[in-house]
Amino acid sequence: MARFSRLQVWNTMEEQGMVPLFYHADVETSKQVVRALAAGGARVVEFTNRGDRAFEVFRELVAFAEKETPDLILGIGSVLDVPTAGLYINLGANFVVGSVLNPDIARLCNRRKVPYFPGCASPTEISMAEELGVEICKVFPAAELGGPAFVKAVLAPTPWTKIMPTGGVEPTYENLKGWFEAGVACVGMGSRLVRSDWIKAGNWQAITDLTAQCLEWIREIRQKE
Repeated sequence: MARFSRLQVWNTMEEQGMVPLFYHADVETSKQVVRALAAGGARVVEFTNRGDRAFEVFRELVAFAEKETPDLILGIGSVLDVPTAGLYINLGANFVVGSVLNPDIARLCNRRKVPYFPGCASPTEISMAEELGVEICKVFPAAELGGPAFVKAVLAPTPWTKIMPTGGVEPTYENLKGWFEAGVACVGMGSRLVRSDWIKAGNWQAITDLTAQCLEWIREIRQKE
């Protein structure tokens, strides 16, 4: 069962402005990544369902986070079908993310009071997601869809829409500035933040430092808006 309410998840995502996401098949390595992200100030982290028996790693991460980083909101990503969503919700996922929009997953998440962030690639999909109760829509793949210009165009007629771009978000001041000036609620960032070479080298401090830097940049950008 989720430890955090939908309201807590939505508010924390918007307040923080960034959702780091990653996958690793090794439990202990994944724990180190979560610890490094939390040390950098991350309060919401997405573990992606991208490998065989990923649920076994996630189960261990949930127990680990509850004990060692109790304020961290851990969710699951890359979820495409209802059985997978149900499995992870029962393991303690605090939110569910998908690369596509699945109405049946939205209904399941609503029933279990768990936030759902589906991948949307058009104004029509975003509107459909909102009708299904989605509060923040993931835009994916964000760079290929047009980047900040796409976000700005979508928000022009529907300024109440909340968008989280994923895919193409980079850990630089200028890139983050472009997204937030376009009006995003938060951003999702994966391999450019949780770099594979740092993981291989066990350079957890680098992940912590870049996480802290990105969060600081987001605060600075928002203050100037």
